[in-house]
This record gives sequence, C-alpha cells and structure tokens, in this order.
Amino acid sequence: MPERRRKFSPEFKDEAVKMVTESSRPIAEVAREIQVNEGTLGNWVNKYRVEHVDEESPLTISERARLRELERENRELKMKAEFLGKAAAFFAQEYR
Repeated sequence: MPERRRKFSPEFKDEAVKMVTESSRPIAEVAREIQVNEGTLGNWVNKYRVEHVDEESPLTISERARLRELERENRELKMKAEFLGKAAAFFAQEYR
C-alpha cells in the first residue's frame, strides 16, 4: 500500500528552518522533534540558504580562526583514519 505524502504549509516550513538556522541546532535533532524526515528538512534549509545567501553575516575574526583550526583538525583525523584502515588491512592479511 503506497504511503501518502504529507503536505506542509509554508509557515510550518519557515518555522522549521528558523529552528535550525537561528539556534544552530542540527537538522537531525530538529527533524526528530517536529516529526519530519531529516532529508526533507535539509532540503528546506538548503533552499532557504540559497535564497538568502546575501543576508548571512560574514564570519568574525575569531570564527574564521576557529574554522581554520577545525579544518586542520579534520584533515589530521582523516589522515589518521586512513592510516589506521590501511594498518588494519595489512595485519588482517598477514594473519590469514
């Protein structure tokens, strides 16, 4: 039996997007709270951000520094995970 698609009013969508953008809460958390599919809410948020790109305030100096720090940390963690995956594969192959 096919599942019926729910229709959401523009006001509901706007409020849901505000919950994500103004509070910096994760999309998944808000989606669970308002009982909407995570992907659906993500689409609404992306559409809002595309339509209102010029309204976002630029990053402050401290936010830019924090962003650079997190990007560096992310690169390091990706390299470590890649190395550990290769090491695990090597040792798994060696003990066969």
